[in-house]
Amino acid sequence: MNNPQKTYPAVIVGGGPVGLFLGICLEQAGISCRILEKRPAPTGDSRSLGIHPPSLELLDAAGITGQLVREGVRISRGHAFAQTQKIGSLSFEECPPPFNFVLSLPQSRTEQLLEAHLHQLNSRVLIRGAEVVDFIETQDHQTVTYRIEGATRSIRAKYVIGCDGKESFIRHYAGISFEGKTYPDTYVMGDFADNTDFGSDAAIFLCEEGLIESFPLPGNRRRWVVKTDNYHSTDQRRIIEKAVHQRIQHPLFGIDHFMLSSFGVEKRVAGQMVKKRSILAGDAAHVVSPIGGQGMNLGWLGAWDLSQCLRQMFDHSSPRNRDSELLKGFEQRRKKAARNAAGRGEFNMRMGRKVPLPAVRNGIVSLMLNTPLSRLMARLFTMRGLDRWII
Repeated sequence: MNNPQKTYPAVIVGGGPVGLFLGICLEQAGISCRILEKRPAPTGDSRSLGIHPPSLELLDAAGITGQLVREGVRISRGHAFAQTQKIGSLSFEECPPPFNFVLSLPQSRTEQLLEAHLHQLNSRVLIRGAEVVDFIETQDHQTVTYRIEGATRSIRAKYVIGCDGKESFIRHYAGISFEGKTYPDTYVMGDFADNTDFGSDAAIFLCEEGLIESFPLPGNRRRWVVKTDNYHSTDQRRIIEKAVHQRIQHPLFGIDHFMLSSFGVEKRVAGQMVKKRSILAGDAAHVVSPIGGQGMNLGWLGAWDLSQCLRQMFDHSSPRNRDSELLKGFEQRRKKAARNAAGRGEFNMRMGRKVPLPAVRNGIVSLMLNTPLSRLMARLFTMRGLDRWII
């Protein structure tokens, strides 16, 4: 006698920080799911660092924030400089408690802690080494085909959720457009041993030659981000050392480094975040400028939103005809949040470009930091009000 294949309420494709968090939210809501992740292990890169207060609140509700905070660095203040002259500071301490800070923690460690938490809830949810190669949609479910350890397997789900990054297989296979543009801006970044006096504070340097950012990391390390005129795929250490020395007279020569990278900037939003039984979240749904550290957090906010929709949809006491209405509301909210985050990211990026009148730009920044406007800026820089404000 053949046993019918189980149909899960949701299969998540992609086990990065957004997919893992969504899996946690669904398991805690009693919604059975599986995560298919083609990488055999979590990322080893520091990559995204900043965990903003709205994310900390959601992660706290899921029972994860305590461990993150114990291992990360609390950034409660940031300082702005025109070259090397300080023009103001921004404090997050007047933002709503208890999370009136931005937490700095390498993405590699964040993923490890999310995975450990998910494993405690259900050790069978995450399937590593599983590369999705096909899916077929029927009226009431989708069948996902994936390769693992040389074998081909399939799994059925009511909904397939693409959390598989900006090159999303799910988005591409579902025929969903990814509309936006590529900016001319380019950067190099690196993690170095911290030889500054900033401690747990962040620092932004508005230089005539381009932006420099400096953020604390656990383990007495510091992330440096340098605006460049062109994209550089190699020699990043030399470029960072030279730029930091020439623009702000800070020596990084001979200091231990732990990560080097280059990146460009895009702004893109999926034409649809829900198409029949395919749903997008995280970078599969939207990409914004990394200047300001919003991308991973925007994905978490969307994952939480989606989990609440699915909770209602799979609540057997709720009306069945509400499913399309709930998913439509989810799509509208996430598109608005993505547009607003993109607007803030573009503002941050423009402020760090070369400008013909840097004194005017610096005067505007000084005004924002040394007047009551600073409270609004603190809320904007900690990703408050994405459902209402662009800037």
